[in-house]
Amino acid sequence: MNAIFERRSIRKYKDTPIGKETIQKLLAAGMAAPSAGNGQPWHFIVIDDRNTLVKITEFHQYSQMLKEAPAAIIVCGNTRHERYGGFWVQDCAAATQNILLEAHDQGLGSVWLGVFPVESHVKNLQALLEIPEDVVPLSIISLGYPDEHKDPVDRYSEDKVHWNKW
Repeated sequence: MNAIFERRSIRKYKDTPIGKETIQKLLAAGMAAPSAGNGQPWHFIVIDDRNTLVKITEFHQYSQMLKEAPAAIIVCGNTRHERYGGFWVQDCAAATQNILLEAHDQGLGSVWLGVFPVESHVKNLQALLEIPEDVVPLSIISLGYPDEHKDPVDRYSEDKVHWNKW
């Protein structure tokens, strides 16, 4: 529960590389997510090449932290391999959240950057990373050792809770 409540979007990172073993733990967490019919339509692209990270910032206006991030993970859904049409979005969102929580547990800072359904973001990432047309990037997770601290925030709101009906 601590990871759920303490995890925050971190956009400033130290100039410290992230080890391959740590990245593999993040990917294992992503692949442990639930998926519709256990279809597991996800694919992950790990980026630690500075030039590629900077190129993303040229077309994704909210990704400027990638200029300093040591790495990012692109979470994609293979629409040909999903078991139930359209559920790849939920499956890959669950994988993204698992990665964010594991990143926090590993002492990393992270940010979820939306890609899908913004068509220009999808097309630009597919072109840059040579992603097949039937594989759709859902999110970019910016990663790094935090160079900022954010206190936990309590977002519980009784106004958002409805019992048995609206």
